Amino acid sequence: MDRRERVVRELVGAHGRTYAAEAGITLKDTPQPLYRLLVLSHLLSARIRGSIALATARALHEAGLRDPRRMARASWQERVDALGRGGYRRYDERTATQLGEAAELLNDRWGGDLRRLRREADGEVPELRRLLQEFPGMGPAGAGIFLREAQGVWPETAPFLDAKALQGAERLELPRDPERLAELAGGTDPAVLAAALVRAAVEEEVVRDTLDRAG
Repeated sequence: MDRRERVVRELVGAHGRTYAAEAGITLKDTPQPLYRLLVLSHLLSARIRGSIALATARALHEAGLRDPRRMARASWQERVDALGRGGYRRYDERTATQLGEAAELLNDRWGGDLRRLRREADGEVPELRRLLQEFPGMGPAGAGIFLREAQGVWPETAPFLDAKALQGAERLELPRDPERLAELAGGTDPAVLAAALVRAAVEEEVVRDTLDRAG
């Protein structure tokens, strides 16, 4: 095993937890978990601490806003209040509006089921990115977050590593080629690899810990 393989093994072993899992989402290729991931991706893409976005995703779930029909039926104030309970106060009013509009779009165009969006894109990553960005508040960063987390259940998109994940690879002196990184990771869930690399990009301690472990 060369050093790069050790680095990937130690990174995944110590820091390989998806953001969906941290938000309490058991990701499956079914409508509700995929919708909760869409909302989480929206929240994580804002200029706000990841821990607040994760807490807010959990608060929305606890408020019952866990599928697009409930989100669309909720009042604007109910959405604002749930966002506030998660600590998402800086963008709460705009985000409350965007979440309502996005839920309505998902209901109207894809029957509340992101698997229909997947079928419309025929599994093509560029088209998936384009369609995901049609949701209000979902720019390139949000679409990238969704795809790097969803690739474990949408395998035709793997290996998907966005700019933030590749930044983490660079900080660990690993190749920036997604195919090569997937090879180094062996049979690791590509979503787990991507999340671990993102953690290396945003947390200096993850880089130090991983390199120390790899020797």
